[in-house]
Amino acid sequence: MEKKTLGFVLASAGPFFWGSSGTVAQHLFDTTNISTLWLVSVRMVVSGLLLLIYGALRRVPVMAVFKRPAAAGKLVAFSLLGMVGTQLTYFMAISTGNAATAAILQSLSPVLIILFLAARSWRVPSKINVISVASALIGTVLIVTQGHLHSLALPLTAVIWGLLAAVGATIYTLMPTKLIKDYGATPIVGWSMLIGGAFVFGGSQAWRHVPQLSAMAWLEVGFVIVFGTMLAYLFFLQSLEFILPTTASVLGTIEPLSATILSVLFLGVNFNLFGITGAVLIVGVTVLQFMAAKTASFGHD
Repeated sequence: MEKKTLGFVLASAGPFFWGSSGTVAQHLFDTTNISTLWLVSVRMVVSGLLLLIYGALRRVPVMAVFKRPAAAGKLVAFSLLGMVGTQLTYFMAISTGNAATAAILQSLSPVLIILFLAARSWRVPSKINVISVASALIGTVLIVTQGHLHSLALPLTAVIWGLLAAVGATIYTLMPTKLIKDYGATPIVGWSMLIGGAFVFGGSQAWRHVPQLSAMAWLEVGFVIVFGTMLAYLFFLQSLEFILPTTASVLGTIEPLSATILSVLFLGVNFNLFGITGAVLIVGVTVLQFMAAKTASFGHD
């Protein structure tokens, strides 16, 4: 298999596993007594350990970040604000609403990044960014109302958690760039999952809330941990060795698409024409940003 083709496969498989794990998590929330905090903490702790073991086996210096106190402090801050922020809010959005809507609302993060960078630089956003923001806002309204502007199509708590998931994803994207550049993605993602997961596990006293699950439900938990977290991150990160980050980010739209399709097929989640249009408008923002980046790159060349 050619390296570029392998990159496309890996960059597609990662988001697919992310999206499908959200659907599996929704099924767990709907059919068992599993706690959101328990699932999030166990998912993060186990996945973090597996990622660090994987890195160590590949001779990645997984302990290097702790040799500098300043870097270690930034790692802890990212673990609590970025990693916990995106993981916990996303799964709360699923448990209070559904996986499809949670994934779509989380996809608003590129718009929040646009607004943050524009505010930080005191620059008016470009035309393509204005179009992106408008598209996302209209899409959000259509998603949460399904075209009935006088009411919400899902609980307000689910909308709030979904929007907070977008904020968490924004922090997760912007905050660790220097750490990842200096120490690599695998150690930073692995440690942040382990640290953040341990924080949630201890804070929620998760050991007191171990669910009573069937063998099939435990398999679903295993899928969320291994495929939906560890392998999803590994595949996506490894894809960056073979394809450009901008290309990988576009393929990241597979996450909300897979979550939506699987939720409709297996969990009975319904979207009317307005909801589908809203999803297309939100997910389409990533494609718009990719096109803008390609145009800028060609212009620079």
